[in-house]
Amino acid sequence: MKKSGLMAACSVLAFAATTSLATANDELVEMQQNAKNWVMQLGNYSATRYSELEEINKDNVGDLQVAWSFSTGVLRGHEGGPLVIDGVMYIHTPFPNKVFALDLNDSGRIIWRYEPEQDPNVIPVMCCDTVNRGVAYADGKIILHQADTNVVALDAQTGEELWKVQNGDPSKGETGTMSPLIAGDKVLVGNSGGEFGVQGHMTAYNLETGEQDWRAYSVGPDDQILLDPENTTHLGEPVGENSSVDTWEGDQWQLGGGTVWGWVSYDPELNLVYYGSGNPGTWNPAQRPGDNRWSMTIFARDLDTGVAKWVYQMTPHDEWDYDGVNENILVDMEIDGEERKVLFHPDRNGFAYTLDRETGELLVAAKYDPAVNWATEVVMNEDDEQYGRPQVVAEYSTAQNGVDVNSEGICPAALGTKDQQPSAYSPETGLFYIPTNHVCMDYEPFQVSYTAGQPYVGATLSMYPAPDSHGGMGNFIAWDAAAGEIVWSVEEPFSVWSGALATAGDIVFYGTLEGYLKAVDMETGEELYRFKTPSGIIGNVNTYEHDGKQYVAVLSGIGGWAGIGLAAGLTEGTDGLGAVGAYQSLSDYTQLGGQLTVFSIPSE
Repeated sequence: MKKSGLMAACSVLAFAATTSLATANDELVEMQQNAKNWVMQLGNYSATRYSELEEINKDNVGDLQVAWSFSTGVLRGHEGGPLVIDGVMYIHTPFPNKVFALDLNDSGRIIWRYEPEQDPNVIPVMCCDTVNRGVAYADGKIILHQADTNVVALDAQTGEELWKVQNGDPSKGETGTMSPLIAGDKVLVGNSGGEFGVQGHMTAYNLETGEQDWRAYSVGPDDQILLDPENTTHLGEPVGENSSVDTWEGDQWQLGGGTVWGWVSYDPELNLVYYGSGNPGTWNPAQRPGDNRWSMTIFARDLDTGVAKWVYQMTPHDEWDYDGVNENILVDMEIDGEERKVLFHPDRNGFAYTLDRETGELLVAAKYDPAVNWATEVVMNEDDEQYGRPQVVAEYSTAQNGVDVNSEGICPAALGTKDQQPSAYSPETGLFYIPTNHVCMDYEPFQVSYTAGQPYVGATLSMYPAPDSHGGMGNFIAWDAAAGEIVWSVEEPFSVWSGALATAGDIVFYGTLEGYLKAVDMETGEELYRFKTPSGIIGNVNTYEHDGKQYVAVLSGIGGWAGIGLAAGLTEGTDGLGAVGAYQSLSDYTQLGGQLTVFSIPSE
C-alpha cells in the first residue's frame, strides 16, 4: 500500500539538489536528474538506485525481451554494472579490469577498450574473488579502480590514460575492488585487504590531476583517522582523544583492518560524504581485546577536509566478520511524526539502521531477517550506558566461547544478512528493497601470526541455510525504515547477491545466483517476470532510455564470495572462508560467464 501525507512526499536528496551548491560537482548534480542516463553505480549521490523511467511498468514488464547482449571476454564474478552517458555505455570486468565504451547508436559497437597490464600475483591476495564494482564518470573522465590498487583516469571519448596513481601496496595484501565516487573535484576511493592485516583508509584524489587531497584511516591515531576529539561525535557525544588507539591492545591497530571497499554516498547540501569501514584485523577476537574502533563504523566526513563530523560503530569488537561497508541511502522521511534527513544502512550484522545524517543520532535499529540471533537487540535508550550497542548472546559469542572452540548456529553467517549488493528505495512507497542472505554458520577462531602479504584470518567457518526456515539461502524484502519492519519477503533458494533497481513503473528488479533477472511488484512482491541469463547474476541492475525507448541492463557472471567455489575452482567445504560448502549446488544451475544482457519491450 502506498503511504500518504508526509511519507508519500518523501523526497530523495539527489533529485532536490541544485547546481548552485558550490561544493558539489555541478555536472553530476545535474546529470543524475536525467533518468535517460545512468551516471553513477548507485544511480545518484543518495544511492537510491531509483529511476523515474516508467515505460516499462508492472502492466507490461511480462513482455520484456532481450534487445541485445555483449560478451566481456572475462570469466569470474561480474559485480557492479554499466554506466550510460548520452548514448555511450561504459562497462567493466573483473581482473584484469578491462573497460569498454559501447556505442548505443551502432548496435553496441566498441568505441574503445582499455586493457590494463596488471601483475597476476595480485589475484591470490584478493579475498573473495577478483571482482570490481564498477567505474565512475565526471568531467569527461572515466575513473577505474584496478585490482592492483591503481586509480586510473581515462578520457571518456578516447580511452586515453590521463593519469594513474597507486592507492596501496599489493605485496602487503592491499587490493582494489570498490567503485570510486566523484564529488566536487575529488575522486573518493578506499582499499581492500582486511583479511591481510592492512590498515583501511578512504582517500580523496584530485579529479583533474590525481594528486592526493586527503587520506583518512579507519583505525589509529586521531591525526591519521582525521578525527577532531572535541567536535567529532559518536551518538551525540565527543569521541575524545585517542578514541581508536585506546580500544586496541598495544600497536595491534596497525594490523587493524577497517578497510573501505563498499559504497560511498554524498549529501551536497551538508557537504558530507558517508561510507562504512570493514572488519578488524584477524577474525580471532581473542587477539584484539577492546572495541577496536573505528572498524565496523559509519563515517560522515567533510568532503573538503576529510575530517569526520560524526561516527557510529555498529559492531564493537566484531567476533563474526560483519563488515560495515554496505550502502548508506540518503532520503528525507517522517520518523515519529517529524520530517528528518536520514541515512539508511542495512548492515552485514543483520540490523538495519536509520540515523539522522546531519547529527548521527540513532533513530531505528531492527533485525531485517528473523533468523538473526547473535544479538538480541540494539539498545535505544539514550540514558542507558549500553546505548547504541548490540546485546550479544553468549551462546553465539566467539570471544566468550574462546579460541579453538567451534561456536555453532550463528546467524547470520560472515556473509551477513546482506553483503555489498546494494538496495533500492522508492519515493512512491517510502520502502527500501533489500537483497538478502539467509545463511548461518559455525565459527572456530584460532591463533594466527602476522606475515605481510599472507592471510591474517584466524578462523575456520562453515555455512548453511538458516535452520527451521524455508530451506533456501536468500530473501528479497521490502523494508519500512521508519517502523523497522519487513513489509513483504520473497523466498529464494540462494542468496540474492545482485543490486536492486526500483522504478516509477511500480516494479523492482533484481538478479539471482542461478542467473535469473526478476521483476516484482513493488507493493506486494508478486513476481511479474523472470529470464535466465547465461550465468549467475551478482551484478547490479540498471535502466536507461535511448532513442525514446527504455532499456534494462545487467551483467551476469557467477563469482563473488557466494560463487567463489565456481569462480576459483574450490571444492572443500571450508574453502572460500566457509562459503564453498554452502553454495556447492550452484554448479547444478549455472556456470562461469561474462555477459551484459539488455532488455526492452518490443515495439508494436
